[in-house]
Amino acid sequence: MALFRSIALILSMLWFTGTASALDQDTENYIQEQVDARLQSYIASEAFQAKINEGIIRFIQAQNALQEQAAQQAEQSGTMQLMPIDPSRDHIRGNPNAAFTLLEYSDFECPFCKRFHETAKAFLSKNDDVNWVYRHFPLEFHNPGAQKQAEATECVAQLGGNDAFWMITDFIYEVTRSNGKGFPLSALPSAAEATGVDVEAFNKCMASGAQRDRVLEDLDNGQRSGVTGTPGNFLIHHASGTVVVITGAQPLENLERTLEAMKQELGE
Repeated sequence: MALFRSIALILSMLWFTGTASALDQDTENYIQEQVDARLQSYIASEAFQAKINEGIIRFIQAQNALQEQAAQQAEQSGTMQLMPIDPSRDHIRGNPNAAFTLLEYSDFECPFCKRFHETAKAFLSKNDDVNWVYRHFPLEFHNPGAQKQAEATECVAQLGGNDAFWMITDFIYEVTRSNGKGFPLSALPSAAEATGVDVEAFNKCMASGAQRDRVLEDLDNGQRSGVTGTPGNFLIHHASGTVVVITGAQPLENLERTLEAMKQELGE
C-alpha cells in the first residue's frame, strides 16, 4: 500500500500544477523516474514475491478442484480413457505384478508433485501389493522446463532402462525449486551422466527431440482421462478393473485409507 500511496502523491502533484502537459520536461522526467523506481523497488521486494507465490498456489488449487470435478464426471459417464499399464512402455516402480497400481500424471516443476513424490515412495515401501507408474503431464505455464525435463528422463530411460529413469526422476524432484525454473536445463546432461548413460548419446537424444511426442502422448491421455492439474493420481485394482481417483498431493494417510477402502469393498 505504501507504494501506491507514493505514486498517488506524485500524481497529485500533476493535478495541483494543472496537467502533465503543463509541466516542463525535466519535471515530467523526474516524476517518471520516481514512479519507475518505486515500482522496481516493490517488484524486487519479498512482499511482491509472496503475492506471486500466493497467486500460483491459488491457481494450482483451483486446477486441482477442476481436476477432481472432471475426473468424477469422466468416471460417471464412463469416458475415462486411461491407457492400460504396459511394462514395455510404462515406468514401473516396485513389483510389476502387484495387485494395485498408483498411476501418477505429474510435472517436474510442480511444487505439489515434488512433495507428493516423497509420499508416493513412502506409500510404496509400506505396501508390497502396490506398484507405481509415472506418466508425464507438463503444465504449459511450467514450460519449457517441465517439458524438457520430462524428455530428459525419457532419453535416460531409452539409454539406461527403467532403473535409470527412476534415478534421474528422484534426483530432479530432490533438487528442483519448482515453479518453472527450479532445475536448470544446463544441468540435465550431468544428471543423466550420473545415472550411467552415455552423455553424448543423451545430448543427441535431447537435440533430436526424439522423446517429445512420447511426453505429449502421456499429457494427451491424462487430459482425456480427466486430469487437469498435477499431480493427477489413480489407484487401480487390476483384477477387477476398479479405478479410484486421488486428486492432488494427498498425504500418506489418505492414500492408506483409500487403499484399505478399496480392499474392503473388493473383499481382499
